[in-house]
Amino acid sequence: MNYFDRMKVKFEALRDKKEVILASIESSCDETSVAIIKNGRQVLSNIVASQIEIHRRFGGVVPEVASRNHITAIANIFEEAVSAAGIQKEELDAIAVTYGAGLVGALLVGVNYAKALAYSLDIPLIAVSHVHGHIAANYISHPDLEPPFVCLMVSGGHTALLDICDYEEFKLLGTTVDDAAGEAFDKVARVLGLPYPGGPEIDKLAKQGKNCYKFTVSSSLKGTFNFSFSGIKTAVVNFVHNHNQKGEEFSPADIACSFQECVTEELTSKAIAACSFAGRDRLVVAGGVGANYRLKEKLEEGCKKEGIKFYAPVLKYCTDNAAMIGSAAYYMIKKGLGLADLTLTGKPNVSL
Repeated sequence: MNYFDRMKVKFEALRDKKEVILASIESSCDETSVAIIKNGRQVLSNIVASQIEIHRRFGGVVPEVASRNHITAIANIFEEAVSAAGIQKEELDAIAVTYGAGLVGALLVGVNYAKALAYSLDIPLIAVSHVHGHIAANYISHPDLEPPFVCLMVSGGHTALLDICDYEEFKLLGTTVDDAAGEAFDKVARVLGLPYPGGPEIDKLAKQGKNCYKFTVSSSLKGTFNFSFSGIKTAVVNFVHNHNQKGEEFSPADIACSFQECVTEELTSKAIAACSFAGRDRLVVAGGVGANYRLKEKLEEGCKKEGIKFYAPVLKYCTDNAAMIGSAAYYMIKKGLGLADLTLTGKPNVSL
């Protein structure tokens, strides 16, 4: 019996196993992370090696640099995660890994290391979508949370509204037609001269400013659950460039505040409307922009007004980490999904 045939047998046995311990790997961008997860919600360890300081000098993530640093870090991070969890490698039931979406070179480091681990330990390999991982971050933070609910997915690469009908059963209600919200935050931060990563810097600066510049999002998507942030990003960039060329003063804090107010209002209003449309009384935010203070504040206020229960991951699970990948993998296993063979490779884009 070859490796994959053996894994199909072991995978089926895991579906009924009462206690499942798996190692999960995340390397889609500039964090190298390995976690040990028990039964989808108990984090035995979650080690993250960030490359922020490395990429800050470039003003953003350099894919080749990210890949090389993943290669340097991943073996040590895995050993650290196993040690911190207080287990032996032989106790692992499966290896889960982010296979997309993300930077291909960075993904390949995690995928290839996961394949080698799974093969050497003779245990199943589970392929996990990065997006599904962000949703599952809420299962770790909120033990009482179960589907169904509406999820506002908002990160550097994705902005979408999803009706989460069940674990691994999603309906797409709306998505971005151009720039994701996180991408717009980063580009506005760059034109304001703020360091990478830009999102948290905009959030911090906005607290010092006033909402006095009238930036707007596209009105063409009104009445839909789709998003467009390219227009407002371009409007801010043009505003700053025009004022700089004319030697006119402006307040970066006021620009940050005005931009953030507009974007978070668009995200909040459509998320609340999506709950009504889908008939859900729970709203979940997922993704790195979910750490934005003003967005969370507005979502909490809107949900309270409409009688909707609001959930957000704790801060350390908002940004990229392997614990969320392990949580998603557990529920995939229970649904009989995600088993991969040794031909698995990284993909820059995967469907929501």
